[in-house]
Amino acid sequence: MRINNNMMAMNTHRQLGINNTATSKSLEKLSSGFRINRAGDDAAGLAISEKMRAQVRGLNMASKNAQDGISLIQTAEGALTESHSILQRMRELAVQSANDTNVEVDRGEIQKEMDQLSSELTRIANDTEFNTQTLLNGDIKDTKFHIGANEGQNISLSIGAMDAKTLGVDGTAYTETKVIDGINVTNMSDVAVKIKFAEETGTTGKTTAKFESGEITITLGKDGTGVVATNDEVKAALETAAKEAGVVVSTDDTFDGTAKTTATASTTAVDAAAKAEDAANSREGGIDVSTQKAADKAITVINNAVETVSTERSKLGAMQNRLEHTIKNLDNTSENLQAAESRIRDVDMAKEMMEFTKQNILQQAATAMLAQANQAPQTVLQLLR
Repeated sequence: MRINNNMMAMNTHRQLGINNTATSKSLEKLSSGFRINRAGDDAAGLAISEKMRAQVRGLNMASKNAQDGISLIQTAEGALTESHSILQRMRELAVQSANDTNVEVDRGEIQKEMDQLSSELTRIANDTEFNTQTLLNGDIKDTKFHIGANEGQNISLSIGAMDAKTLGVDGTAYTETKVIDGINVTNMSDVAVKIKFAEETGTTGKTTAKFESGEITITLGKDGTGVVATNDEVKAALETAAKEAGVVVSTDDTFDGTAKTTATASTTAVDAAAKAEDAANSREGGIDVSTQKAADKAITVINNAVETVSTERSKLGAMQNRLEHTIKNLDNTSENLQAAESRIRDVDMAKEMMEFTKQNILQQAATAMLAQANQAPQTVLQLLR
C-alpha cells in the first residue's frame, strides 16, 4: 500500500478533467448555437462554411444591387412617361396647325406652345437624375449592375439621349440665320435658299417674287419713270414666295425702291442691325408648325420621336423584368447556400443536449469517485495502530 502516489485518485482526476473539458465544449455549443466555434472544432468544416458565408453575403448584396438598378430604371422610365405625354400633345398641335382653317396668328400661338413643350423635353432629359447621375442625356452608357457574388457577374444598361434635339423635334427652323443680299432668311431644312433681284424689266409697276429650283427671285416693279417698288411691296412679295418655299423670312431690312444697286447697298448697310434684331427675337427649339406644309411634315417627325421614346421605354421595362427575375434567383440561391452552411456550422441542439447530459453525469460521477479515491490512503492508518 502506497500513499505518495495515489494512482486511483490521479486517474480519477484525469478523467474528471476530460469530463470538465467536454462539458465546457457542450455548454459553448449550446449557448452559441454553433457546432464550430473555433478552427479546432472542425478545421475543414470551418474553411468550407466561411466560403459559403462569403457567397451568401455577396448574393444578398447582389440582390440589393439589383433592387437599386430597378429604382434607377423606374426613375428613368417615369420621366419618359411624361416625355411621351409631351410628344402626344405636340403631335396633337401639329395636326391642329396642319388644318388651313387656322390663320397665321393662330399658328403663331400654336408655335409658342410647341416651343415650350420642346424645351420641356430637353429640360426633362437634362434634369432627371438618380443619385446625382443624369439619366436621359446620353451619359448612361454601358452602366454596370453587379448582380452576382463574384467578379464579372454583372449586366450592362445604356439609355439613349431623350432631349428634343436627339428626338428630332427641336426642328431646324430657328437654328441658323442666313443673310443673302441683305435679307435675313431662316431656313427650315438647312438647305440654303438663294434670294436674288431680277433685272428691272416691264412697266406694270408691280413687284413680284417667285420660288423656283431652290431660289427666290424678286422682280422689282417699274414703270416709265424707273423702279417704283416700295419696301412694303418687296416684303409682301418675299413673304408670299417664302411660304411656297417652306421657309421663314425676316424682312425688317430697309429698301428705298430706287434701283437694284442702291437697294443692295442700302440693305448691306443695315445687316448688322438686322442680325442683332434676329438674335434678340430668335427662338431656341420648337418644331416648326408656322405653315400648313411645315405642320403636315411635323406630324411624321413627331411620330418618329414617339416611336423612339417607346423603344427606349420598352428596353427599360424589359431590363426591369429581367432584374426582378434576377432578384428571385439570387434570393433562392442565397437561401439554399445558407441552409448548406447551417448544416456544416450550426449545432444539432437535441444531439448536443444529449451529449451535455452525458458529460454532466460523468462529471458528477468522477467527482464522487475522486472523493472515494482520496479516502483510500487512510486505510494505511490501520497498520500504524
